[in-house]
Amino acid sequence: MPYISIELGKTIMKVAVIYNRESTKVINLFGVPNREKYGLESIQRILNALKKGGHQAVAMEGDKDLIDRIEEFMPRVIKGELPGMALNLSYGIQGQARYTHVPGILEMVGLPYVGSNPLAHSLALDKVVAKMLFVQNDVPTPEFAVMPTADSPLPDLPFPLIVKPKNEAVSFGIQVVHDADSLKKAAQNIFDEFGQAVLIEQYIEGREINIGLLGNGASVETFMPAELIFGSNGPQIYTVEDKKRTSGREIGVQCPADLDNETAQEAQDIAKKAFEVLGCYDCARVDMRLDSEGRIYVLEINSLPSLGEHGSYVAAAEAMGMDFTALINRLIETASSRYFGTPQPPKLQVAKPSPKDALFGYLTENRDLIESKIENWVSTSSRTDDPAGIRIAAQKLDKTLKEIGMKAVDTFTDHRDIWTWESPKGFRHGTLFISQLDIPRGLNSGYEYFRRTPEWLYGEGIGSSRAQLVQFEFMLRAMKSIRRFSKTRVGFTSYADEGRHCDKSAEIISKAAARASRVVILKPGNVGDYMILSRRGQQQYRLIVDGTSVKLGQTGRYTDIMKALYQKLLDVSALNNRKARIGVSAVDIKTEAFPERLPHRVQVIIQASYPTIAKGRELHSALKRIFKGDGLRWDLISISERPPMIERKANRALIETLMHIADDWDIPLMTEASLWPSPAGLVPDPVPVVCGLGPVAKDLYTSREAVSRISLVQRTLMMAQFLLNTTEE
Repeated sequence: MPYISIELGKTIMKVAVIYNRESTKVINLFGVPNREKYGLESIQRILNALKKGGHQAVAMEGDKDLIDRIEEFMPRVIKGELPGMALNLSYGIQGQARYTHVPGILEMVGLPYVGSNPLAHSLALDKVVAKMLFVQNDVPTPEFAVMPTADSPLPDLPFPLIVKPKNEAVSFGIQVVHDADSLKKAAQNIFDEFGQAVLIEQYIEGREINIGLLGNGASVETFMPAELIFGSNGPQIYTVEDKKRTSGREIGVQCPADLDNETAQEAQDIAKKAFEVLGCYDCARVDMRLDSEGRIYVLEINSLPSLGEHGSYVAAAEAMGMDFTALINRLIETASSRYFGTPQPPKLQVAKPSPKDALFGYLTENRDLIESKIENWVSTSSRTDDPAGIRIAAQKLDKTLKEIGMKAVDTFTDHRDIWTWESPKGFRHGTLFISQLDIPRGLNSGYEYFRRTPEWLYGEGIGSSRAQLVQFEFMLRAMKSIRRFSKTRVGFTSYADEGRHCDKSAEIISKAAARASRVVILKPGNVGDYMILSRRGQQQYRLIVDGTSVKLGQTGRYTDIMKALYQKLLDVSALNNRKARIGVSAVDIKTEAFPERLPHRVQVIIQASYPTIAKGRELHSALKRIFKGDGLRWDLISISERPPMIERKANRALIETLMHIADDWDIPLMTEASLWPSPAGLVPDPVPVVCGLGPVAKDLYTSREAVSRISLVQRTLMMAQFLLNTTEE
């Protein structure tokens, strides 16, 4: 994404170079095909020039996949962040008004671009409308007429005449005719080949010159006139064969043209007026003829001048002292100035950015690096039941945080299930961030590779763990970039038993949280831009039911263990109460039986959720009352307990601070309660705690797990700003 380079006084940004070459990615091949193409060498030359200018540039075809490619390269921006820029070189693939196709798409998706808008392109391409506008605005142009159909009467214009298609560019179909028969034949060829009306205009005997333009409004600059040197062989006009270099002759470009100062100035003034009349932007080339009497006639405007190596626009720029690299980057700066009011003043006139703005600049400049780091983390597997993978992930995290300047806190680290680091100032009276390191997936389930779409990043554990690890890393790096890290009281606890309900880490998490003045749980935000204010507690039980081993159909006095169990489970189901936020259900049932006999033992996993500790105790007592009697042995064992996160007064100031920061940056932030537990329930009262401040994620613990790309940068910025606000001056 773009940012302002204080040192250079210019805009550095992502630039999509959009062109058409051989793409057939359309729904149907339909309409007049494009015949104008950039060579691959020319595209690479342009990319190299942009990279020399400090821009991040990629080339992409202007076909039906363009929007997806653009979104992947330059995702949606946040408040204050300039969008990327498109350098539009696309002549279109097929159909009418092809120059307008890509600009129209860019207008629709809201991406700034170099060059004229669709209206100006359409006017410039329609030679008849353009000439009518020239006549109305006193821009000199040769007399002309139009043949709408092949059997239209011939115009009453003196020969020789120029015949050309009404809506084509780059000399397609152009021909000089000297009599009526030649005119009819040339017109018929155009009707047959292009299927459009024929423009017939007075042929101006003389010299052909053109004027390049660069800029907008009052600041538009004109290049010195360039003259095409045709030599003595062939027609004294520029043909499509000349452009393709297949005519057998070499067309020279002399710049500046051998004109007296008065004529040169007149040509430049006329070019400016023509540029203004058609409403062009940023760049264009005005083609003219100069007759023997010194009169100037505008033939047409090329609203998309060629940036090829042998083009007259490039040659004229070089004559003005701009080499190719300077010209390409000047085009970006020109469009940037039109859209954003940049480039910026020189270094000495630019105030030092505030710490807040510097944080913003650092994070938006490094969006690609942030995503690259997440991709790297996705490739590091650390599933809950993979101790080797967890050890490698912990070592990787330790190395990253220590490189930034964090130090390990042995008191809150066991090097197996939980690790804690802190800044040089420590995190006492500061902020403790907590995030998980393990990915609760079975070792035998398939691995999900990293992939990117315009709105989402996908990959194993990306929403539950990986994005948050990188989020915290870049919060610290942003603080370090503005030299505030060493003054920041911050800690980070990463635990690796989420898949085992924090069974081993719970006690240390609670003790570490007690040291901090506030705790932020980097669980993912829910879709809809939510953070979490409360979470239900959750308890898991193992119920073991023992009965008598009997044969199917055996008579006698015994209890059918399965029948009794299912009746009890119906009683358990009756405990569910949506209003009271009580939920309880069996989630797994396994039976044991001897050969040829009915089950004599059943193991049931029961999961219960509740809003408060008191409600959890009531639910526990109710379950104990249900699971007894019927001549069976019932053993209800608690195997895990995750306390609820309860809304409390101590959290209000913390929540209000975060909401204020989000509002300041126009970052959407809503609040809600969640059914899922988290380490937030382990934070002791009265330490303030909020949860769900990681990037927004969806489909957790599935093959479709993903994190929102825009939320990733938004919430990293928000939490970095939060750290800044709590840092000592």
